[in-house]
Amino acid sequence: MTISEPPPPESATTEPVDLSSTNPHSLHQAVHARRAEYVRPHRIRVKIGTWNVAACPGTDKDLASWFVDGKGLDVALGSLDVSNNPVVETDDAGAGRADGDNGIHLLGGDKVGLYVLGLQEIVDLNTVNQYMARVYSTDNGPMEKWQSALESALPEGYQLVTAEQLTGMLLLIYASPEVAASISNVSTVSVGTGLLGYLGNKGAVVTRIILGETTRMVFINSHLASGIEASYIERRIWDVGQILSRAQFEPVVFAGVSEDEGEKIGDEDFAFWFGDLNFRLDGLPGDDIRRLLMLHTRGEYDLAKKGLPREDSLEGEGVVVQKSPDSSEDEEAAPSRPTQADDDDSSIPLPDPDDFLPDPRDDPASLQATLDSLLPHDQLKRMIKERKVFHDGWHEGPITFLPSYKYDVGTVGLFDSSEKRRAPSWCDRILYRTRRDKEAHEKKMEEEEEARKKDQELEARGIDHAGDDDEVLFSYDPDNDGDDAPGSAGLEYDEYDEDEDNDLERVVTKEGFVDRIHLDIYTSHQRISSSDHKPIISIFTLDYDAVVPDLKAKVHAEVARQLDRAENEGRPGVTIVVDSNDAHASPDRQESSGIQVDLGEIRFLKRETATLTVANTGGVPATVAFVEKPTTEEPEEPGLPSWLITSFARPDTVGDDEAAVDLGKEVTLEPGETVNAVLEAFVGNIAQTRMLNDGQVALEEVLVLRVTDGRDHFIPVRGTWSPTCIGRSIDELIRVPDGGIKKFAQSLAQKKGRVGSISYDLDVRCAAPKELFKLTEAIETLVERALADEQMLDECTLPKEPGWPFEESTWTITDREVRDSRMVDLIANLDNDKALGDTFLPETTSIERLETASEVLLLFLRALTDGIITLPLWNRIEQASLASLGGAAPKQPPEDTSEDDKTAILDILATAPNHNIAFVFLTAMLAKVIAELSPLTKSELDVINSGNVARGAGMLGRRTLSFRRVGATPAAAALAALDRRKARERQYADIFGKVVCRAPAPEKDKDKKALEDKQRAAVELFLRRRGGGQ
Repeated sequence: MTISEPPPPESATTEPVDLSSTNPHSLHQAVHARRAEYVRPHRIRVKIGTWNVAACPGTDKDLASWFVDGKGLDVALGSLDVSNNPVVETDDAGAGRADGDNGIHLLGGDKVGLYVLGLQEIVDLNTVNQYMARVYSTDNGPMEKWQSALESALPEGYQLVTAEQLTGMLLLIYASPEVAASISNVSTVSVGTGLLGYLGNKGAVVTRIILGETTRMVFINSHLASGIEASYIERRIWDVGQILSRAQFEPVVFAGVSEDEGEKIGDEDFAFWFGDLNFRLDGLPGDDIRRLLMLHTRGEYDLAKKGLPREDSLEGEGVVVQKSPDSSEDEEAAPSRPTQADDDDSSIPLPDPDDFLPDPRDDPASLQATLDSLLPHDQLKRMIKERKVFHDGWHEGPITFLPSYKYDVGTVGLFDSSEKRRAPSWCDRILYRTRRDKEAHEKKMEEEEEARKKDQELEARGIDHAGDDDEVLFSYDPDNDGDDAPGSAGLEYDEYDEDEDNDLERVVTKEGFVDRIHLDIYTSHQRISSSDHKPIISIFTLDYDAVVPDLKAKVHAEVARQLDRAENEGRPGVTIVVDSNDAHASPDRQESSGIQVDLGEIRFLKRETATLTVANTGGVPATVAFVEKPTTEEPEEPGLPSWLITSFARPDTVGDDEAAVDLGKEVTLEPGETVNAVLEAFVGNIAQTRMLNDGQVALEEVLVLRVTDGRDHFIPVRGTWSPTCIGRSIDELIRVPDGGIKKFAQSLAQKKGRVGSISYDLDVRCAAPKELFKLTEAIETLVERALADEQMLDECTLPKEPGWPFEESTWTITDREVRDSRMVDLIANLDNDKALGDTFLPETTSIERLETASEVLLLFLRALTDGIITLPLWNRIEQASLASLGGAAPKQPPEDTSEDDKTAILDILATAPNHNIAFVFLTAMLAKVIAELSPLTKSELDVINSGNVARGAGMLGRRTLSFRRVGATPAAAALAALDRRKARERQYADIFGKVVCRAPAPEKDKDKKALEDKQRAAVELFLRRRGGGQ
């Protein structure tokens, strides 16, 4: 089992709360005080592994063995106590064992609730070309390879929490089915600190998760600067500072309510920092370190021990297998010691002293004694002691294993034998910190600062020489006294406390719950030999409280009712009833004590309303008004409009827009008088639509109807969002199968248990969004129909403005509600993959249909999250210095570069095939519409082409024509037709350039105008008349 229930923690208490308080935070406080009713204790194991795979082939095949199955340990090459460790298990009897694995393995499989894996150097970055190729590569192959390797090793049902790659770094987190259901607010960021201080050859991938709505956890997989010199140490310290300052997480969201600001490293309850930190051993010759450790790996360090069983020596051998010096066969053959027991059953035999394992530190010839002699030279420990890095509460488990770097690939204990002969070092580390540790460090810093200020005050008052006074009995010099204190080790680092309490550390979380954590093991898998680094592992036991959402909602409702009664007795009172013909409220919940309003399905641009009857059932006048929020917290997202609008209306005017009168934000009711509260749901904001599509927010609100000097009425209001194609990305839409996005998104939501974005891992179903195909096809058809109606019907006259039918000022229908209603129906057909021709009523004219389709097309393009020409693509187009976009100085005489510029743009777009197809399809439709609405007859073309006009520029800017023959159309008429054509081309390009191209918005008006001109010019290239045809 990955989740168990330990004894109830200290947080499981119910605190008394003054329900009569009118404090706006009283509801939250009262609910929190009853947290024992809606939280349940859980216990899980968290396994964290880090491995620098050095881009070596075959390393992924070792992943299952050490990370999931826990194999690859070698107790002979470390001082790991495996006798009483709960996470060390014995292999099944008779199971095949590799040499040196000692028949043990670490806890794994479905006994681990959270697997966290940090890898470094999963791709080769040794050469500049390789590195630059990886910086700009979108290849997910390396990440997918490691994901596949881990998923195939994990038990069935484990779910991916996050997968993020930064060049050579990869962070993978998987959770058991039980744990995954309680994880929320996953936020992952990458911080590059490599070349130029920002590229990703060095840096970190950081993820924040929240367990059970109570426990914040942060995982940091980092790869710091390499090198042993002092300058590289400073660079590693700088890397850590950059990661801490630049890693910013998204705001935490619970029940649709977002925190004001995002979080950073340090705001969590538990943090784990792991990876190739690259801190080395300094102050010792590398050859001496290597020689000393090699004596241990070959079993030759303690010459007093004869007959040590081992394989052949390292010279000429690829793999070294070291067996334990204490032969298990000898232990089995040794006779059992007789125990002295008398006939008295109450007598208790004393334990045999030989049954206690000796401490390896007591043996100067042991490997642990050698490791302890090397640790004072560890750069990381020295930097912590000097308070330069990781000194603010970070901990590390006891180091009882060989240095993790650097080995010959394919060997167990053979350190670097290459020409460089790098000194062995503990480069790969796992650190951890709790909120309690951080707070203790901050308190210590405050105390030291206060002590420093007091010393300065004493010095200013002349008391700093009080020791010179004759009346002082003794003096103490901290710089000289105490050097010869008994038991002083004389080491320059903090040794591990052997008597450290094994109980779980108690941590009060940010949400006020009590969690506990304990490091069960910290070791290396020495027998994994496919890389020049050894993988490092830590297993933690975590006890935490998890919120049960249904229980919390029940407590929330009960507390709200209690607050209502306590705060409103004897004050003006009203009764609220939901009008059942408007909202989906069950009959037994019509009373205001348990009222709930369900507005049903909410569609983009579709207004849904419900009405509440508010009656003054008290004996005095009652003034009522809706409070925007039940608390003083800021809105979920600054700048986003509320999806729910409230107003008051007289009962006899509800539903009659002409008779309706705005009664204002407050209404005063006389005893017995009633008023209708109108709740209108409307989602028309694109940013809000994107968040609803992605499942980042929900249509849930708690309205508060405040009665002045009376009790507040809490009215939960909810709606069910209808997934739509508006506000999606092209990469999402091309993965939608037949049947429409609404059906597809709902099926995905049933699998995930929540509404969310469409994964890019799904199969591509269409070369470009089907919605774009349908809209452009409909517009082409409607243009032809409108032109035909104009020819046949006297009352049908097409607008002549060059921007019609895409410019709002030219539309014949100006009523916003009528336009929205038609757009809603058209978008619904897009979302349900239905024919667009069935959208309109028979009496709707072809002109009105064309305008509606054009408005929906512009809205669809404007709402694309990535745009047809994405920001990276647009940056490349700007950098191409195209003459048509004003990027090259004009030549004399000017040359026609339009075809070359079009080719250059298409070549750039070809790097994103789906966007390229969408762009070509859209511009082809626009060019056809231009040709239909502003046609040039053959006779006009003959007249135009007969002039001496510069080719390639589309006759722009040239008004002087020399005609030598008489055509069917006079020259003036031909030129006028050409001007109308060019005006439409320019107007269409101006309209669509802004919605097709994505670019950062400049701050200055001059720069903004220049950007718009470039966007227009880029689109206009594809709308111009080609050659002599139309």
